[in-house]
Amino acid sequence: MPTDANASTTKRLERRDVTHVARLARLALSDAEADKALDELNAIFEMIAVMAAVDTSDVLPMSHAIEMSARLRDDVVTEPDQRDAHMALAPATAAGLYLVPRIIE
Repeated sequence: MPTDANASTTKRLERRDVTHVARLARLALSDAEADKALDELNAIFEMIAVMAAVDTSDVLPMSHAIEMSARLRDDVVTEPDQRDAHMALAPATAAGLYLVPRIIE
């Protein structure tokens, strides 16, 4: 794992932190599982510290990892207007709206 000055100053989790979170999540961890989770979580936090130390001031924000463009079609009507035909099928309508029975008083 890469080392960095910031990585060494990162607060490391303790075993009691892992057992506390496990208890909150209603997870029953054995001592071995808690120790393994502690090592893995500390490794993750160390890697985050290393990544946070990288100077990204010259990097432009991007919405996607690769350059791409959205292939959008023209916004044109492709279906005929069948509103009146659909409204005629409804049991009750008024002013172009479907009327439904009231279910809440």
